[in-house]
Amino acid sequence: MPDAIFAHPRLASIYDAFDGDRADLLAYVRIADELAARRVLDVGCGTGCLAVLLAETGRTVVGVDPAEASLDLARAKDSRVEWRLGDATTLPALNADLAVMTGNVAHVFLTDDDWAATLRGIRTALGPGGYLVFETRRPGYRAWETWDAPPRTREVPGIGAVEERFEVTEVRLPLVSFRITYTFLADGSVVTSDSTLRFRGQDEVETNLREQGYRVLDVRQAPDRPDREFVFLAQAE
Repeated sequence: MPDAIFAHPRLASIYDAFDGDRADLLAYVRIADELAARRVLDVGCGTGCLAVLLAETGRTVVGVDPAEASLDLARAKDSRVEWRLGDATTLPALNADLAVMTGNVAHVFLTDDDWAATLRGIRTALGPGGYLVFETRRPGYRAWETWDAPPRTREVPGIGAVEERFEVTEVRLPLVSFRITYTFLADGSVVTSDSTLRFRGQDEVETNLREQGYRVLDVRQAPDRPDREFVFLAQAE
């Protein structure tokens, strides 16, 4: 079940306003260029920011996400993308050249079984020789120690001012849980979203990939967040 921040219609509608301009996603377009990928699968596509960028380059793009409220917003952005409700385990063989997972997508799979099933599902969608590229936060950076921050307010077109409060609720590594509280200032209503992420180290992720039939080609730095994230480049065998 996706978290409320993605699945609740009111929260999905303000997600992009709080997520910023997402200039970091251009790195994935460059990787698609590097790999000469023409058919791309965006796993956990959310409101579709990356999928739309990829479609604008003339690529064939499939975006999959389990949160219907987020997909509704994505569909309104670009009809060229094939939007699918579900997750990686529900995908058929797509013969995709490249699959991507951005943001916290790789962190939402809390159990070893769910993570393994996701990697297998992506491999099926790719077929032999297809590439998988995704980012994960480096556990050693301990990013959650910076997440308790003062509230921030955004003016959202058609909605008005919305305040966001972020609170870490539990750290029990490798799991970190947090709550985001949104107050819609126009009517005073409050909606909360609780989430848990799993942090995996580089060696663990590389082992997971090999176990599910991938060859690890490279582990890079995120260009906009050096020393904070891994970017894994793997190929289905």
